[in-house]
Amino acid sequence: MERDAKGMCPFVEDSFSRFSSQSNIYGLCQADDQDLLAATLKGKVVCFKYQDFRQKIRPVAKEVQFTYIPVDAEIVSIDSFNKSPPNRGLVVGITFIKDSGDKASPFLNIYCDYEPGSEFNLESIAQSCLNLELQFTPFQLYHTEIQCADGCFETVFLLSGHDQRIHLYKENASLHQFEEHPVERLFPELQELPSNVLWLDVLGIPGGRRLSAFGCQNGCVGLALVEQTGLEVLQSWRLQQDSPISTVLLFPLRSRPEPEPNPDTDRKSNSESYNLLVTSTLEVAVVYRDVQVCGMSQPVCLQESDQYDSVLCALVTDLNFDGHREILLGTYGQELLCYKFNHSDRRQGLGAKEHFELLWRRSFKSPLLSITYLDLTGDGLRELAILTLKGLHILQHSLSWTADLVLECLTKRLTLLHNEPETQAATSQNSEECTDKARDCWDPETKEQDITGL
Repeated sequence: MERDAKGMCPFVEDSFSRFSSQSNIYGLCQADDQDLLAATLKGKVVCFKYQDFRQKIRPVAKEVQFTYIPVDAEIVSIDSFNKSPPNRGLVVGITFIKDSGDKASPFLNIYCDYEPGSEFNLESIAQSCLNLELQFTPFQLYHTEIQCADGCFETVFLLSGHDQRIHLYKENASLHQFEEHPVERLFPELQELPSNVLWLDVLGIPGGRRLSAFGCQNGCVGLALVEQTGLEVLQSWRLQQDSPISTVLLFPLRSRPEPEPNPDTDRKSNSESYNLLVTSTLEVAVVYRDVQVCGMSQPVCLQESDQYDSVLCALVTDLNFDGHREILLGTYGQELLCYKFNHSDRRQGLGAKEHFELLWRRSFKSPLLSITYLDLTGDGLRELAILTLKGLHILQHSLSWTADLVLECLTKRLTLLHNEPETQAATSQNSEECTDKARDCWDPETKEQDITGL
């Protein structure tokens, strides 16, 4: 772990996999529940996972031979998703540019195996390819779920290009392949774009609506509120910044639903609010609050986020299990920054404002390109996967920090139940048992932890 004036990073590095060539900001995605796919610029895709060897979990990085990717190809972006129920199967999309001598030829390969029993077998999927030649240079490959006319859901690919357009690829189930469709039919908010889109994010919200955000090469940020059933753009906003936008992320601050509102209180005060994180290559990162109501009129800056060169990647997730999300920023200056939202303190007077506090930062030996958060080991505790120019870092929660947090949560639960006489004895006994389990989480021989029983 690393400590500085802002506090201690609650993660320790578990493994590092060095790649034969560098990747980019579109080069990392999650494949299935416990697998990662990382693409390098020289046409190689590496699958990273943890496997059981002699009753010990060990990290394994193995190259996957995806068909129809030439050895001299430069991979631009990779993405994957599991099909929306009731359909089954893992879908992987890879964009690359083939050097054809006098010109470069861009392609999109979509991999999906329709044979029963092979729908989730990555080796089989890698051999089942739909090869699409593109008429534009690809950028971000992104997937999102749409609501169909029959009320079911379907997941589609959205691909941004240097032609200032977003391209939509949707599965034709009868033909067992993906086809391009006009994006305006399903995403009317993604037409007439002002510049090349470098990053796109779509978030479904209650009431059959969605929020769509995009960040452009010319610094433009777009945001739209859309009614999904009728595909009506209810409101749209645009904002111009002075440098290319590296990421846009839509998120609520709470990671789990609040309790049902009290009938005696204002229901509006209990409704969820949604926020938009915008990072750029030169300017300070900004969170726009309550965007579904206020658009981009309520900015909150992330102080010091512009002090470590360009922000290249970001992630919003609950890292300390308190039900409220933190913001992670990865920079070209080799720093990982973690921010936490603080409400305004009325005791500080009328001038006090809501702000995001820099909790901690951690240094790496090369620029950070992409971040994701998933349970690679299957122990119920997720890991941070960080793609850098040199390779893939896997960070795990500090076990001492996690044990302290578990004990703190158990103490709070015991306090809440303390006033119930009929449960006092049982609660005390259960608390002691859980405390013993928490202390035994750390196995000094295997250096592993399993808190799923807690």
